Amino acid sequence: MIYAYAKLTVTNPQALAKYRDVAGPALAKHGGKAESAAMEFTVLDGSPDAPDVAALISFPDKAAAMAWANDPELEDVHVLRRSAGGSDILLLG
Repeated sequence: MIYAYAKLTVTNPQALAKYRDVAGPALAKHGGKAESAAMEFTVLDGSPDAPDVAALISFPDKAAAMAWANDPELEDVHVLRRSAGGSDILLLG
């Protein structure tokens, strides 16, 4: 199992709502799953810039995560996420 951290700064809530409808099936296509997502945070250490939305995503392995990120059939899903605002996704491993 490998995890990714997604951080979104939302400037288009309507696009984010549409993305939420398609994100789960897009992740599932490659064995991925949103383990947790939140819009409220508690800082445990330091003073990070809190995003509007943060999510922890799991994949079976790095190859599955890369396949999700590079799947041409999911390009519209990724474009929709990006149209919601700033989007940073870090693979942890």
